[in-house]
Amino acid sequence: MGRTQGTQDLGKAILRIVLGVLILLHGISKLMAGPGFVTQVVTQAGLPAALAYGVYIGEIVAPILLIIGLWTRLAGVIVVLNMLFAFALVHAKQLGEMAPTGGWALELQGMYLAAALVVALLGAGRLSVGGVDGKWN
Repeated sequence: MGRTQGTQDLGKAILRIVLGVLILLHGISKLMAGPGFVTQVVTQAGLPAALAYGVYIGEIVAPILLIIGLWTRLAGVIVVLNMLFAFALVHAKQLGEMAPTGGWALELQGMYLAAALVVALLGAGRLSVGGVDGKWN
């Protein structure tokens, strides 16, 4: 492994681990609060209530996979889908808004979406359970 490959693997690891931890904290909060809020948002959009439990896949299961580097590309895609649902169901009114302190009102959500997309495209790297950039790592 050359120096360039080593720094790329380290960069991939940092990105996926930080993304995983930050999204997982949101998932833990939702797990502790129960599915009430998410179920309400989903049903108000005319979707089946059972779809609300997908938030646990997107904010608990996928982040754990990102952190350990297993099925990383798939986990990245799941987080992308989770964020797209969050934009559509919770944050749609804020899409064109600025934050009171400057910047986009949804910059955090936008950064999660972009980071998940990058992880899905680049994979986990060698510093992962998968160990190589295979089809889903």
